[in-house]
Amino acid sequence: MSGLFALFDDVAALVRMSAASIDDVAAATGRASAKAAGVVVDDAAVTPRYVQGIEPKRELSIIWRITKGSLRNKLLIILPVLLVLSVFLPWLLTPILMLGGLYLSYEGAEKVWEKVQERRGVSGHGHAAAAEDDAVADPAEREKKIVSSAVRTDLILSAEIMVIALNEVAAEGIVQRAVILAVVAVFITAAVYGAVGLIVKMDDIGLALSRRSSSAVAAFGRGLVKAMPVVLTTLSTVGVVAMLWVGGHILLVGSDELGWHGPYGLVHHAEEAVHAATGALGGVLGWLVNTAFSAVVGLVVGALAVVVMHLVPRRQKAAGH
Repeated sequence: MSGLFALFDDVAALVRMSAASIDDVAAATGRASAKAAGVVVDDAAVTPRYVQGIEPKRELSIIWRITKGSLRNKLLIILPVLLVLSVFLPWLLTPILMLGGLYLSYEGAEKVWEKVQERRGVSGHGHAAAAEDDAVADPAEREKKIVSSAVRTDLILSAEIMVIALNEVAAEGIVQRAVILAVVAVFITAAVYGAVGLIVKMDDIGLALSRRSSSAVAAFGRGLVKAMPVVLTTLSTVGVVAMLWVGGHILLVGSDELGWHGPYGLVHHAEEAVHAATGALGGVLGWLVNTAFSAVVGLVVGALAVVVMHLVPRRQKAAGH
């Protein structure tokens, strides 16, 4: 009988240990998700621009395909790579993340360049790409290109989310780290693309509400329908700014971690000065200063990348002729 009670005591101890472990994982997951929340805003702002001009009935299908691609990015590519690197080559995480920051800066600067060319009446890279899309006879092929482009950009944003989360739980064991990062990946992906789906279908919701018998509800629905083109255009612009902001911030923080403290030190001092001088609004205004500097860095570095990738080859080609 005493052996049976001893067994019950062991089982109870195991249950208590399991419950404590679950609590630790939940708490660490919460911390990691909170730290990554800023990038979630960027991701949600970037994605809606991919479905602009798409037939409305295909929007949710495309977003679902991007969502699945995002989960694959996080769970099948980023998660195992980060776990391996965190154990064997932790010093590689920052350079890899900085390459992602360079790519985002390039993408954002390229969009700005296309807008400048459009206003000057010059056909730029973006117009050529759009013409190529229009020339694709198969809508499925066009959708495939859209999804592929979105998933590539998502890979960079997802990598930053996962690295931020990993930094928050670096002290945990390898198994707990894997579980926490997987939970963060699923939670963040559902939050981002759930919000994106709601945003892009808001005009359809407004149209349905506008047909209701209640005049107030119908008026609200009509307001939604009228507002959504402006909202989507604004989000598209925010998405470009977000790419510059996130890309620039990754490069600033990464250069600081690699030993070049000047650029990020300057930004940090400016942020702290504004924070100290503006009282209750200091936190918000300081963050805006940091964001503005990061976006400028992203634009400058991205513009240099655009020159290297587009203008230099074009001039060489012209000189060859």
